[in-house]
Amino acid sequence: QVHLVESGGGLVQAGGSLRLSCAASGRIFGFRTMGWYRQAPGKQRELVAICTAGGSTTYADSVKGRFTISMDNAKKTVFLQMNSLKPEDTAVYYCNINWLLGPDSWGQGTQVTVSS
Repeated sequence: QVHLVESGGGLVQAGGSLRLSCAASGRIFGFRTMGWYRQAPGKQRELVAICTAGGSTTYADSVKGRFTISMDNAKKTVFLQMNSLKPEDTAVYYCNINWLLGPDSWGQGTQVTVSS
């Protein structure tokens, strides 16, 4: 069983930066993507950025050019560098693994709050 632990959230002013980390414990072989989703109050959870096992990345249009996802396979960690943050980026950010087989794994979430 894989356990995901996020860190790096917090309060930042608009225009600032944060770096989220997600450390995975357990076996992480056989995954399709690792990445980040977010959920703002009253809204559905949405994809932010994902990375395939081969290194291909996908970003939400709203974060392209501002956020960068990266993975350290050896340390089983995925990162999300968030620059030029906007108040609309405020949400709980969740780490995710989409497996080739079986249900997704999710972290507990980390709060990101961007003040105007």
